[in-house]
Amino acid sequence: MNEVFIVDMGSFLPNAAVDNDTMESVLGVVGDRPSRARRLTLRNNGILLRHYAIDPASGKTTHSNAELTAAAVRQGLRRAGWHLGDVDVLACGTSSPDQLKPGHAAMVHAELGDARLEAVSTAGVCCAGMAALKYAYLMVRTGESRRAVATGSELCSTFMVARNFSAESPDQIARAAERPGLAFEKDFLRWMLSDGAGSALLSPAPNDDRLSLRIEWIEGTSLANELPVCMYTGAVKLADGRLRGWRDAENPQALVREHYFAIKQDARLLDEHIARLAAADTIGVILKKRALQPAQIDWFLPHYSSHYFRPVLAAALAAAGVAIPEDRWFSNLATVGNVGAGSIYLMLDALWHGGKLARGQRILCLVPESARFSVYYMLLTVV
Repeated sequence: MNEVFIVDMGSFLPNAAVDNDTMESVLGVVGDRPSRARRLTLRNNGILLRHYAIDPASGKTTHSNAELTAAAVRQGLRRAGWHLGDVDVLACGTSSPDQLKPGHAAMVHAELGDARLEAVSTAGVCCAGMAALKYAYLMVRTGESRRAVATGSELCSTFMVARNFSAESPDQIARAAERPGLAFEKDFLRWMLSDGAGSALLSPAPNDDRLSLRIEWIEGTSLANELPVCMYTGAVKLADGRLRGWRDAENPQALVREHYFAIKQDARLLDEHIARLAAADTIGVILKKRALQPAQIDWFLPHYSSHYFRPVLAAALAAAGVAIPEDRWFSNLATVGNVGAGSIYLMLDALWHGGKLARGQRILCLVPESARFSVYYMLLTVV
């Protein structure tokens, strides 16, 4: 089996950063008045800046998801001194592809052009980017491929523009003020999500003249057999908890009337179960299996959608016997926003190219997903 190294990364964030006071003018006002929930949600999520693939003047989309992803791949290739012809596998993860078919990776490959390769799409939500990275990692590790590129990306803004929403009810706002964890239903998710893409370039050999990241292991765990659906798109949730997919809508008008294609999240389930993804029966089991102690972790990169969940995560880790001092945590959520499947790539890129890494350091990455509750962990060593 080969060792596998991330030899460089790329990222792409569309257009100028959008601050909290400007975001509603870019996404559009729902109804006849500015959102009363926006300030409440932003106070809890801690996000100050984010990027949208939207022209603020016209409101038109400026980039497809495939274009965002291709731009991140091109930056990674330039940094590594590679050409696309050097790559055997392109694995792309997203929860917001531009269409149902063809697959996202095929569309990214078409944007890149140049050379033939294997193109693999991974679906899901935040974990889709990690699933793509694990596929690329295993292809290089087993020797099936010489070099691979993995990506994570999102184009969420097209879900969040005003035309897709109805006005907030007073009851929604009151409940969100009382329990901030509830402020994640479809109207409130407008203030949570953003656009962007990241890429990782994988090789069986490290760089000769600069740092690389050796992938020690990647572990994923699904709790879908134990927990119900929490976050979903393209469906509505029925009274018994089952999902009715968009193809079973009673008529085309129902797709709009019942908001089938809005991003929705069952906030009560999120509040109740999110800590399970960092509990003793997930991280505790994995770190015991890998003989890894918290003291051996120099950097902890947790993906979370809101700073509201940071103390929840810290408490869950401590209860699992895996307390990691918060001065070792790294997050760029405040300045990049929640980019879903792309977030872990953007965090790693910022940490690496921010000059914060040194040889021998170990980086533990955590990517939870609330769709039906899954989690990925990854350990890297700086070499």
